[in-house]
Amino acid sequence: MSITKHNWTKEEIIAIYNKPMMDLLFEAATIHREHHDPNVVQVSTLVSIKTGGCSEDCGYCPQAARYNTGVEGNNLMSVNQVKEQAIQAKSGGSSRVCMGAAWRNVKDGPEFDQVLEMVRTINKMDMEVCCTLGMITENQAQRLAEAGLYAYNHNLDTSEDYYKEVISTRGFEDRLQTIENVRKTSVTVCSGGIIGMGESIEDRAGMLVALATLNPQPESVPINALVPVEGTPMENEKPVEIWEMIRMVATTRIVMPNTQVRLSAGRMNMSREGQAMCFFAGANSIFAGDKLLTTPNPDVNEDMKMFDLLGLKPQKPFTKVVQPQTVEAVDSQFQSLGEKPKWTRPSHTIEKNLEASIKGK
Repeated sequence: MSITKHNWTKEEIIAIYNKPMMDLLFEAATIHREHHDPNVVQVSTLVSIKTGGCSEDCGYCPQAARYNTGVEGNNLMSVNQVKEQAIQAKSGGSSRVCMGAAWRNVKDGPEFDQVLEMVRTINKMDMEVCCTLGMITENQAQRLAEAGLYAYNHNLDTSEDYYKEVISTRGFEDRLQTIENVRKTSVTVCSGGIIGMGESIEDRAGMLVALATLNPQPESVPINALVPVEGTPMENEKPVEIWEMIRMVATTRIVMPNTQVRLSAGRMNMSREGQAMCFFAGANSIFAGDKLLTTPNPDVNEDMKMFDLLGLKPQKPFTKVVQPQTVEAVDSQFQSLGEKPKWTRPSHTIEKNLEASIKGK
């Protein structure tokens, strides 16, 4: 077993990323087999429990209220609606449901209480539950843990240097603080990023440095390929080539050997052969279902056909971490504090984001 290293430098990761492809694949596949069953892939289903109307200006996101992207917003789903989605996900082979809400940060109150009940409901179905709700405080993370949350997703998106070219309404340090708040609980961390936003290889390495130097490293790292959406500031970005995804997956596997590396957004543009190469390079998790929040994703039946073709098996729930116990709301030790944290609001301007906002009015 290789030892997990936590003091990676950007230069070391760039050198790995730029290795000859055959050497890179061999090293990544070897490390992958040391730490994981290469024929088992964790399958998650992403459910948008509250879509659109977000106040942030993330340059890649069609859910930002300031951009005209044609996304139809909806209010927070009911617990029963989410349960129905979870039942379908489980029948399709998913072991995890990830619930996403287009919020800047969690606010204590009835809506958060409703999300906590969703977590309780799905955990009782013997499925892993993940949430991505924006920034959260330590107390909110504790309440999610009590409800039975398995994982919390909060992507870094990109390197700290390039982050200022993508988002101006929150700071990179807020991402790290939220991850730190989650780490004070029993909830596992899911955090990754997006490639294809105009960043350099140095920025890709910078993002991996930020993740790999966390101790412990995230249990799950999604690698997304940008899906350019008309109306967003990044609508004209060049599509990511499959070789870039393979290199990014392989590099992530090498620097974070125990982590589950997830093929996330962008799979619609990948062939089965390309995805197979990503699995060989160390990817061992995917999102299933015909939509990832608002962007298209391969149909679950197509994914199962691919699994059969490659001899892959869906991972059973709670294989890596034991199932959390659900504490009912009446027995909770952590109550709403009505917190109003001062999350960062940087003062800089991103011209292409501003232009897209003006165009969207």
